[in-house]
Amino acid sequence: MKTTSKEVRSHCAVNYGVEIFGDRWSLLIIRDIVFAGKKTYGEFLKSEEGIATNILASRLAFLEEQGILSRAPSPDDRRRDFYTLTEKGLDLIPIVLNIVIWSAKHDSESYVRRSKEWVARLSQNPTQVSEEVKALVRNGGCMFPDSEE
Repeated sequence: MKTTSKEVRSHCAVNYGVEIFGDRWSLLIIRDIVFAGKKTYGEFLKSEEGIATNILASRLAFLEEQGILSRAPSPDDRRRDFYTLTEKGLDLIPIVLNIVIWSAKHDSESYVRRSKEWVARLSQNPTQVSEEVKALVRNGGCMFPDSEE
């Protein structure tokens, strides 16, 4: 399942990204880690989009194989695994945040519109906010710890 240079359709930079995280589920898993602090299979399964169990297991394994996620046993319950973003995964945060800016602009029903000040700050200083979010997530935090999004 690991994508190697021989398996990609082309070496176009857009194609590489699409082949790694181009399905909706991969970015939603990353969103759940960054925004809601989800770490376990069960937590990802509870997301409102309703991912199927087999697809979730497949995407988690794929993202781990690609070096975007790392998996380690939970310190409290060794039967459960914790998933966290690697440095390669953390580098996707600016992309996710740019999708947030785009969605806030074009989706009149977007949840993020409730956070006008945060969206304005993100729009004005995307690099600074991205670095702050990367540091937060790298240290085990998340954007909205009491959120289900």
